[in-house]
Amino acid sequence: MYRFWIILLLCFCSMLVAQRVGYRHPTSGDFAAVEMEAWESCTLGSEWEGYDATFALYSKNATKVLLEIYEKPNGVAAKYDYWMTKGSDDIWRVKVSNLPDVVYYGFRLWGPNWPYNSQWKRGNSAAGFITDVDGNGNRFNPNKVVYDPYGKEMSHDKSNPTVMGTTHNPGMFGTGDGVYQGVVRRNFDTGPWAPKSILVRNTSASTGIKPRIPQQDAIIYEAHVRGLSQHTSSSRLRDIVNGIPGMESVVNVPGQYRGTYKGAGYIAKYLKALGFNTVELLPVHETDNDSNPDNSPGGNYWGYATFSYFAPDRRYAFDKSPGGPIREFKEMVKAFHDAGMEVYLDVVYNHTGEGGNWDATGKAADIVCFRGIDNSQYYALPRGMPNAYWDSTGCGNNLDCSKDVVKRMVVDSLRYWVQEMGVDGFRFDLAPVLGRDLLPNYDFNPQADLLHQIGNIHGELDAEMIAEAWDCQWPGGYQVGNFPFGWAEWNGQYRDAMRRFVKGGGAGTGFADFMNGSYHMYNDQGGPHKSVNLIVAHDGFTLMDLVSYNSKSNKVAWPFGPSDGGNDSNDSWDHGGNVGLRRQQLRNFWTIQIFSRGIPMAVWGDEFARTQNGNNNPYNVDSVATWSNYNMIASDNPHAVPTGDTGAYHQNFGTDGHPDGRNTLFLFVRQLLQVRNSHSCLRQTDYSVPYYFAKANGGGLDSGDRAVRVHIDGSTDGDCDFLLMINTWTDKVDFSIPNPDSGKRWYRIIDTATWAENVDNFWANDTNAFSGVYTVNPWSIVVLQSR
Repeated sequence: MYRFWIILLLCFCSMLVAQRVGYRHPTSGDFAAVEMEAWESCTLGSEWEGYDATFALYSKNATKVLLEIYEKPNGVAAKYDYWMTKGSDDIWRVKVSNLPDVVYYGFRLWGPNWPYNSQWKRGNSAAGFITDVDGNGNRFNPNKVVYDPYGKEMSHDKSNPTVMGTTHNPGMFGTGDGVYQGVVRRNFDTGPWAPKSILVRNTSASTGIKPRIPQQDAIIYEAHVRGLSQHTSSSRLRDIVNGIPGMESVVNVPGQYRGTYKGAGYIAKYLKALGFNTVELLPVHETDNDSNPDNSPGGNYWGYATFSYFAPDRRYAFDKSPGGPIREFKEMVKAFHDAGMEVYLDVVYNHTGEGGNWDATGKAADIVCFRGIDNSQYYALPRGMPNAYWDSTGCGNNLDCSKDVVKRMVVDSLRYWVQEMGVDGFRFDLAPVLGRDLLPNYDFNPQADLLHQIGNIHGELDAEMIAEAWDCQWPGGYQVGNFPFGWAEWNGQYRDAMRRFVKGGGAGTGFADFMNGSYHMYNDQGGPHKSVNLIVAHDGFTLMDLVSYNSKSNKVAWPFGPSDGGNDSNDSWDHGGNVGLRRQQLRNFWTIQIFSRGIPMAVWGDEFARTQNGNNNPYNVDSVATWSNYNMIASDNPHAVPTGDTGAYHQNFGTDGHPDGRNTLFLFVRQLLQVRNSHSCLRQTDYSVPYYFAKANGGGLDSGDRAVRVHIDGSTDGDCDFLLMINTWTDKVDFSIPNPDSGKRWYRIIDTATWAENVDNFWANDTNAFSGVYTVNPWSIVVLQSR
C-alpha cells in the first residue's frame, strides 16, 4: 500500500516539475508563455536568462511557428515543442525554463502557401498544403525543420556523412513534386536529420588584448584555416626555420591540432616573425563541408556558401563538443593578438548556402533555414517572378539587402564577431550586393543604408571593413572606388595594372597612378590606406603560378585538381620556361607591392613560392596543393621537395643561386617586410609624402615607357628617401641617380636580378654608396635608400 502512495506521489511531483519547466511533449498542449513586457528587448536568436532561455525568430509572413527541442542533434524526433507567439515587430518568441546546459533546437513554420491544419503531424504529412511557392514568394513547409539564423553553433552540416548514413542524402531537404525515398519530396519530414542550432551555457574564453593596429600599418596575409597548418610540415616548423635571424620565436604545431583553429593559432608567431601583422581568414562561418573528401576533389574547400552567420565552422575545431568551436576560435584569436597580429574574416553576406531553384518549375529548392523562415523577406526575388531568384552572385540567390531583416542580421553578425569573438576586421565577398537596394532592379547604390551602417561600425568599434568591390552582374557589378567613407577595397585595378606592367605593358597600364595609391579613387575616400593592393588572391593563381603559366591548368590530376571554372583572363606569363626569370619576377612583384602606397596583401605560401601546378580555381581541392608545405623554406629547390601526398610539384622555381639550403625568396620577403614595418613614409594615411615618377633618365613618363624611376621622398615625413629603378625591358637600362638630400648618400638595399641571389637580393648594411648611373639588368628592380 505504501508503495502505491509513493509511486502516486512521485508521479504528481513529476507533473509539477513538467509544468514548472514549461516543457511540453509533442502530444500535449502545454507551452511556456513569454512575459509580454520583455518582448521588445528580447534578442533575436536564443540566449540565457539564468536557468531560463528565450528564443526569438523573425518571420513577417509566417502564420504559425513551432520551436522544437531535441535530446540529441540527429537520429531522433523532437522531444519537446512550444508554440511561439508573434509580436508587433514580426518576431516570434517563447521563453523556456530550467533547460540543460546544452540545447539542440530548430523550428517548423506554416504560412499562406501552407497554412496550419490540425491534421498535420510529424512524419511526412501533406495536411494543409496548397502550393510550394505562392504569388508572394512564400515557401513555408512544416515538414522541413529549419535552424536559427542567429544560432551561435550548428550541430552538423546538411550533408554530414555520419548523419546521412548509407540510406539518406541531402535530397531530403528539397521541396516540389519529386519523390524521395518513396515519399513526395515536399512531405518528407527532415526533423531527425536536419542541422540543429545549439544553445550552450558555457562558451567563455579570452580573445586577448586587441593590438589595434592602425589601418595604414597593416600587412595582410590571406589564408585558409586548414591551409595554414594541415600539412605535416607545420609540425616541424620551428626546426625548418631554425637559424634564420628573427625566427627564434616560431613553434611547431602539435600533430593533433593540424588544420584546426588551434593549429592556426600556433602559426601566429611564424607570421609575425616573418613581418606580417594581419591574417585574413577565408570564410569560417558554418558552411556545408563535413563531407569534403580528403583523397579526391569535391565539396567546397574555400567555404563561400554560408549557412550560419554567427556560428564558427565546426569542421575546423579540434574540440567539436558543444561550445568547443566557439571557445577554440576565441583561443585562436587570442594567440594572434598575443603575437601582435590582428584577425580579419572573409565574410559572405551576399548569398546563402541554400542555393537556388533545382529546376525550371520553381517549386523545388532546399529548405534548411532562410527559405523556410521567410523566403520573400530574406531573398531578392525578380519583379513579377515570385518563384525565381534575382542573382548577381552566380550562386543561385542573393540576400535582399533592401530588407530590414537582412540589414539587421548583417550588422548584428558583424557586431557579434567583433565584440564577442574578438575579430578586428572583415573582407566582404562580392560586396556590391550589400548596396543593391535600388528597387525594382536591385541596382547598386553607393549610399545604401547597409553600406553606411557597416561603415559606422568601422568608426565605432575600430574594425576594418574591406570590400571585394565587384559581383557577377554586368553592367553595374564593378564598383572599385565607389564604396562610401569608412570602407577600404580590394583594388582590382591595381592588381590588373601591376600584372600588365611587370610583364612589359609599359607605363600606359596606369602603373604610376596605382603605385601612387590610386589617388583618383581614394583621395576623397579616406586616403591611400583604403586601397588593399593585391597581386593575387585565393581565387586565382598563386604568385608562383602567375609567373609560370600562360593559361590556367585546372584539369591537373589529384592532388592538384581537377577543378572546373576559373578565370581565363589572368595577365599571366610563363616566361618561356626560364626559371631564373620567374624568380626575378616574383621578387619584382613583392618589391612593387611593398613600396606602393596602400595596404599590401599576400596569399598563404607565396613567401616561399607555393604552387598549385597551374590550377587557378581549386575551390574544391583540400589537399597538399592548397596547404602550406613549409619544407619549401629549407630548400634551394623548393619544388623538388616531396608533396607529402601523391604527385609532384611542377618545377616552376628551379634552384636558386645561393646554395645554403634555404629558399632565397623566403629570406628576401622577410627582409622586405621589415623595410615596410620600419619606415613610416611607406605607411601613410594621405598623399603628403611625394612619389615622383620619371623615365630612367629623369624625364617625364610616356605611356610606352618600360623603364620607370620612382623617388619616394620620405624626408618630408622625417624618414629616409627611397629610389626604385624598375626595368621591364629585355635589355639592360642605365638609370640616372638624382642627388640625395644634403648630407645623405644613396645605398643599395635591393637588386632583384638573379646575379644577386647569392646574397638573397638584399643588403641590410651596404657600405658602397651609389651616384651617377646605375645599370639595371633586364626584368629587374634596384632599390636605393638614402642615409
